[in-house]
Parts: sequence; C-alpha cells; structure tokens
Amino acid sequence: MTILHKLLMAFIIAIVMLFTSCSTDDDNNTASINYTTAKNLLTDLNFQGYAIITKNGSDLVRQGFGLANKNTALPQDYQLAYRIGSVSKTLTAAAIIQLKRDGYISNYNQTLDEFDPEFPNGNQISIAQLLSHQSGIPDYQFVVEDATEQGYFFDEEDIYEVIMELISENGLNFTPGAGKQYSNSNYLIAALLVEELTDMAYHEYIQQNIFNPLQMTNTYRGADIIDQNTHAEGYKNGSANSVYPMNLAFGAGDFSSTPKDMETWTNAVKTNWFSATEKEDIFAQDVPSGYVDFGLGWFTTQEGNTTLYWHGGDIDGYWSMIGFVPECNATIVLLSNQQDDSGEQRNTIIQQLLTNEFNQ
Repeated sequence: MTILHKLLMAFIIAIVMLFTSCSTDDDNNTASINYTTAKNLLTDLNFQGYAIITKNGSDLVRQGFGLANKNTALPQDYQLAYRIGSVSKTLTAAAIIQLKRDGYISNYNQTLDEFDPEFPNGNQISIAQLLSHQSGIPDYQFVVEDATEQGYFFDEEDIYEVIMELISENGLNFTPGAGKQYSNSNYLIAALLVEELTDMAYHEYIQQNIFNPLQMTNTYRGADIIDQNTHAEGYKNGSANSVYPMNLAFGAGDFSSTPKDMETWTNAVKTNWFSATEKEDIFAQDVPSGYVDFGLGWFTTQEGNTTLYWHGGDIDGYWSMIGFVPECNATIVLLSNQQDDSGEQRNTIIQQLLTNEFNQ
C-alpha cells in the first residue's frame, strides 16, 4: 500500500451539503444591521479590501477599506491584485462554454467516460453536473492539503488520480443529479478537460478567449508567494497569511485579479459576453424567493422580485465576491484581504443589499 493510499484510507470525508435547489438562506448567519448607505454597511462590518457597488449606472461604493499591506502601508487600490479563490470557477465555467462554441464538445450532457473511459462512474456524470455541483464527486481539497502539509507535492494530474482513487475507495457521495454538493474536484476536472480537448494549457485558453478580448491585463494564475509591490497581502486574525501552494487550486481557485478586471468580467457577463441561449444554460432558472441555487459556475439568489447572480471565493488570507442584479443594473465586486472563515461578512452584505438597496 502506497503512502498516498494510506493517507486516503485514513482520511474521513466529511463535507456538508452546502447548496441544494431546495435550501433557504440561513437567517441565523446574517447580522441585523441598520445602515443608511452601502458604504456605512461595509464600515460597520469592518470590511477590509476594495469594494465596488453600483446601481443604475451610479457608484454606491468605489473605494478601498483598510490597508493592503500593514507593513508597507500599501493602500487598497482599484488596480491592485487580490487572490479571488473560487470566483475563478466563473472563468473555468466560461472556458467550458467556449469549448462548446469552438466545437470541442457538442452539449453539456456529454459524460466523462467519453473523455476518460477509466474515470470511475464516468458514464453517469455529465459536464453540466460537474459545473453545477451535481456530480457527487468528493472534494479532494482537505485530503491533498493534509498530505501537502506532510511534505508531499501534487500537480493537477496527481490530484486527478487522487479524485479517482477517492471514488474507487468510497464511491460517489450521491447518485449524479440526485443532489448538489459543492466540490472543488468538479472544477479541477473541468480545467483538465479544457487541456485535454484543446491541447492548450488551461490558463492560456482562458487568456486567449476571455482576458485578451476583454483587455483583462491583470488577471493571472496566482503565485505561491505574492509580489508585495503589486498584490495585496492576505491576513487572518491580524497576521499575514499569503503563502499557499496554488497548484492545489488548479481550475477551482488559482487566479489573482484586480477590482478593475473583476468589474470588467462581471459587467461582461451581465451584458453580452454570453448569448441569451447560453445564459439560459448558465443561470439557474425559476428559483423561489428566499432560495439559492447553482447553475453552471454561478449562484442564483432570489429575494422577492430581485435576482442576484454571483459567486464567492475563499482562500487563505482572502475572500471575494462578484455579482450583478439585472433589475437594478447593479454590479458588485468585493475583494478582501482579510480571511473570513465563516463567510459571515459576505452573507451579511448579500442579505442587506438585497433587502435594502436592491429591493424591488
């Protein structure tokens, strides 16, 4: 038995069902805050980072809060880089949409066995189920992070083998299509699919098809150690926390970006980057008021007659969120360099904005 196999056998998979089509927002996780402006809301929450909130073409907030680096007094800035974590998944999902545009895939119901006959249960798992977290594939993150801390190195191909071994040893977490469970494994597999079909590096494919056309010049695969001159330092409990093996987040959370580029990307998705037909596939439809659901790379949160399309991200030292509200022509970009393990800041901001600022 290999050391990796022992690690996998010893590791107990315990992942909470985070998102289902019939789950309501947990009101107990959001604080009740009275505020007169979106800026006051962020100030009251002690938000640290750069925030952009617009409504009907006007800025409600466009500024930095706190410092990007406490040692150098570097200010938060519109063109400063931040790790965006799982917001990267919106880019991976867009790359899969581009694969269909380019004719590499015919539809999102194609199953994984068409691309890798050796993938366990691959004949049951579709591309759409990967992107909407309906695959039942267990998350590799904690297994691989634990092994990395013990001195092992994993590239994306190694992690792919880990995922297959997890399934072979323990099975899928549920029958594909029978539930929804957030799993980084889905997006690492999707990123590898981009490489397999295009014979091009995943990051290069996104560079050519998304970043170059939109002139997103400061979005890139993040480095393990940040450049303190161009990148915000991440913090946890007041201490610097910016060193992370980015190879572990391949396809699922390995990009750094600026508020400027994330505003460009969000506005492009809000307008015409995707066709009307593509948007019907990407965004979850008919979500009841008070509920959240997951489409192909984007959450849909419905509050009354107001719809928020969004994605959040969390990675050591940082949290992020991008989103838009069509009814208000609203854009939200929040890039924070202060880790929020519970997600309480993001949840509170979403709840307050939908209830107060964007209530229709």
